[in-house]
Parts: sequence; C-alpha cells; structure tokens
Amino acid sequence: MSSSISERISKIRSSIPSSVRLIAVSKTIPAEIIRSAYAAGIRDFGESRIQEAASKQAELQDLSDITWHFIGHLQSNKAKKALEQFQWIHSVDNLQLAERLNHLALQLGVNPQICLQVKILPDPNKSGWTVPQLLADLPVINQYKNLQIQGLMTIPPLGLDEAEIFNVFNTTRNLAKTIREQDWSHIKMQHLSMGMSGDYQIAVQAGTTMVRLGTILFGDRP
Repeated sequence: MSSSISERISKIRSSIPSSVRLIAVSKTIPAEIIRSAYAAGIRDFGESRIQEAASKQAELQDLSDITWHFIGHLQSNKAKKALEQFQWIHSVDNLQLAERLNHLALQLGVNPQICLQVKILPDPNKSGWTVPQLLADLPVINQYKNLQIQGLMTIPPLGLDEAEIFNVFNTTRNLAKTIREQDWSHIKMQHLSMGMSGDYQIAVQAGTTMVRLGTILFGDRP
C-alpha cells in the first residue's frame, strides 16, 4: 500500500461509526510501525502470539495508555501469561479455558475483559462454542466472578458470500441479545468482536462494536 498508516486509519475511521472500537491487529508488525499507528490515534492493538507480543510490549511500555487485546487461539498453558500481558481476551473458546482463566485471574488479582468465541456455522478450522454448547454452559460461566464477560467474538468460515457473512454476524448479535435478556449477574454481553479487513463493513452493518483490522491498516504481512 502506498498510502501512509495515518491516511489508512483516517479513511477507515471515516467509514465506520465512532462508537465502533478499532483494534489494529499488529501480529508480525514491528514495534516502530505500531508506534506510527499510535501516533495516528490508535490505542487498541491485537496480538495472537504471547511471546511475540511480550517483546513488543516491552519496547512500547512508554505508551502507557495502549490497551492490548489477545485475539488468537489461546492454549491453556499460556493462560497465565495472557492474563499478565493483555487487558482483553477475545478468543475464550471453551468452558475449561474459561474456568482456568477465572482461577488464574483470582491468583493474579486481575479482572480481564473477555469475549466468548462462538461458531455460528460448522467450521473445522475454527475453535469456539456452538450455540447450543454455549447456552448450556452459561450457568457455569456466570459463576466466574473474576472474569468480565463482555460479549461474543466470531469469525465466519472462509468461502461465504456477503449475504451469508452478514447472516453469521447478525445471528451472533441476536445471540448476544438473547443472552443479555436472561439477566445474568456476571455476563454483560455489551460487545461484539466481529469483522476483519475483508468483511468489517458487513460487521458494522450487523451491529458490531469492535473490528479487528490488520492487512487493511498495515498492508500484507511478511
């Protein structure tokens, strides 16, 4: 991409509502380029590898108002480090992981913001709860008082057309509404983490509150 990061950010910001949180997906992107995005106004950065993120976070620790979002598949043995390094975890995809994060959060004295990852359509390449599994597990999840359950995250399967992608996002939004109306004590469902570089405009139409954008901001990854 020939345009600058600040120009790309400005263009995207002008195309989405101000209420939608723009998370710059900075995996594989070096710290100095993250600094450029920060200078252009970005405060939310998404990473998917614990170790890679740690080195960049150390380089950027002077930027104290960055919010770090973990957006990759989280293995249980990396849960402690994820809680130490990230304020948000978007990819909590099963009950055992949620239970472990809740236990570790109490030990560490943190209250992470959590999105529960759901699979609206069958997809062997993605992890996450199916809708029936999630609904069945909610009474247990509601007991995890050390986690701030803020909403749902989803990624549509590859190969869908725009109408099918919209349906995935809209179904996720309706699921969050259904859960919210059940009035849980520790499950808020205020946020939807939906939409990446190729489909974020569809996600905005469907009512997302957070988009995770990498390629469209930073260009093709090395």
